[in-house]
Amino acid sequence: MRTTVGIIGAGPAGLLLARLLHNAGIDSVVLESRDRAYVEHRQRAGILEQGTVDVLRAAGAGERMDREGLPHDGIELRYDKKRHRVDFPALTGGRSVMVYAQTEVCKDLIALQLKEGGPLLFEAEALAVEGADTDGPSVRFRHEGREDVLECRYVVGCDGFWGVARQAVPAELTQVFERTYPFGWLGILADVPPSHDELVYARHDRGFALLSMRSPSVSRLYLQVPAGTDAESWGDDEIWDELERRFETADDWRLERGPITQKSVTPMRSYVHEPMRYGSLFLAGDAAHIVPPTGAKGLNLAVGDVVTFARALSYEKETGSAELLDAYSETCLRRVWQAERFSYDMTTMLHPAPDATPFDHRLQLARLERIAASRAAEADLAEGYTGFPLD
Repeated sequence: MRTTVGIIGAGPAGLLLARLLHNAGIDSVVLESRDRAYVEHRQRAGILEQGTVDVLRAAGAGERMDREGLPHDGIELRYDKKRHRVDFPALTGGRSVMVYAQTEVCKDLIALQLKEGGPLLFEAEALAVEGADTDGPSVRFRHEGREDVLECRYVVGCDGFWGVARQAVPAELTQVFERTYPFGWLGILADVPPSHDELVYARHDRGFALLSMRSPSVSRLYLQVPAGTDAESWGDDEIWDELERRFETADDWRLERGPITQKSVTPMRSYVHEPMRYGSLFLAGDAAHIVPPTGAKGLNLAVGDVVTFARALSYEKETGSAELLDAYSETCLRRVWQAERFSYDMTTMLHPAPDATPFDHRLQLARLERIAASRAAEADLAEGYTGFPLD
């Protein structure tokens, strides 16, 4: 097989890249190791920044998102039984976010790719990227019981942290920056309407809690738990009791309970791999960077990466200049590090560490009080949450 761009991974990054390239008249092939059902039901992120929403609409993938997604104009911060709403449009010149699950983004993009785009091969396991430092790289992969080779001009690795793409970058050229947090998130899906119409981020001495949603009838909630916690070690009533404690307010707000349909624990880490380009190989999304989910940045960063690549390749097609492709890593990393900073700030402000002292607790409360009292501090949070520019 031969194509211009070989894309490893059919998550939202790989699928969106294929769509952007199709719209630009550039051919591609997408290789995905899992089957279609797995990709369409893999629970991940649910918050789309303003820039991501705009890109999906412009790519022709926003119709169902606009019909079924939940626009959000703010979040609520809770601490010390207080409530403070951050009004995004008022602080950012009109920007907001959309609650629309990654699974739904993938379904929309898969349908478009199969209808209009180039080849999308499920259960096609990428085994290695070869010749990444040449003008003719290839991806060796296994599909339908036999090995094959996809010859490309460029390879984009959207295959996550455990994928093969990053392994093709020589270790001596690589710098890795990372931090592992001593806690994770116990997440649940529950068949109950959300108890608040916007996301609630709660800081409590017992630990962080997040109230989110997947639809008007399905709630998504999280509890800070020690790293390595087994989700099944928590009983349903125990989870709801703890959520009530951490969301407690001084007014009459109540948390509605319902049947829990899914439990899982998400580890928390920060990770950046530099560079994000090696020869004809480009890394995107979790293959190059990971953020703790507190800032709702993971999927949106991946979108920024593939938008940057698609624009750079279109520019080369139109002008013959590789200037933007050469600047890919530097361009992406500027945005990546701002997202890492924002996610770290949100995480350390809202999650008490296991060894936190009374001084640490008071500092967290002081940071939250500053946001509630200062429009400048509040605007900084709103600008970071709604998304850094894709330019």
